[in-house]
Amino acid sequence: MPTEPDFGDVRPVFRFAPSPNGRLHLGHALSALLNADLAHASGGRLLLRLEDIDTARCTPALVEAILEDLVWLGIRFETPVRLQSRHMADYETALDALRADGLVYAAFGTRGETRRHASLFEEREGRPWPRDPDGALLYPALDRELDPAERDRRIAAGEPHAWRLDMSAALGRVAGSLLFEERGEGTAVLVPAEPELWGDVVLARADTPASYHLAVSVDDALQGVTDVVRGADLLPSTSVHRLLQALLGLPVPRYHHHRLVLGDDGLKLSKSRGDTALAELRAAGLSPADICRMVGLSGHREQP
Repeated sequence: MPTEPDFGDVRPVFRFAPSPNGRLHLGHALSALLNADLAHASGGRLLLRLEDIDTARCTPALVEAILEDLVWLGIRFETPVRLQSRHMADYETALDALRADGLVYAAFGTRGETRRHASLFEEREGRPWPRDPDGALLYPALDRELDPAERDRRIAAGEPHAWRLDMSAALGRVAGSLLFEERGEGTAVLVPAEPELWGDVVLARADTPASYHLAVSVDDALQGVTDVVRGADLLPSTSVHRLLQALLGLPVPRYHHHRLVLGDDGLKLSKSRGDTALAELRAAGLSPADICRMVGLSGHREQP
């Protein structure tokens, strides 16, 4: 059973926030069930947010499928459900605030250009170009100091670009250490944030008005989320979110990064693995109680 934290006098607010670009799998079930359990144990609220900014991959049919899976699991959440695609103005407001502070810049470099730059650096310096915690090459930021007139000309000409956070400038605006409270192991500890490991992260693209980092930070604040319960694979991202919270003056929730559900090959589950999709397991005759057992939550949760 998940450890019950001391919530004090504030009614906790939890959220389950999947992206409707595929069917829910066992890993999602674990996260949703833990959020529901902790909300129930604390007398808190449980929200559902659908992170559907990627409108090319996120479809209404998959939204309905997620709702169906959660109802089948017996998870109850407050309505209305927040769909990110209906709140683009919230993310643009946050991005505008960062622009006004001179903390973002238009980046025109492609992945191919980044790879070529990294390769030349490694050849010249004899050491690897740095990568972020997910293993991606850090952006070389060759256009960070681009002349404003040249930048505006390229944007007006329709040249593809992203808006990236100027990590060095952003860290210079933060006074003191950035910390966040983590309860993943059951005991609250303060963890130092290390956003610099991510380099100049993307906050928005021309075809995607907000990155995961920006949208999740804004949404958690606007929804009053006090406790973020999500998979351990997202723990490194929390450093970026903590920085954005500091820059935008947003409240800082508590975090609980839980263990992952792994496949037989030892890899993290993905939506492409149909054998772990809740819909497929349900069609095979499994019950919600079976799902609880499969994700290691049997013995403390009654069948819905």
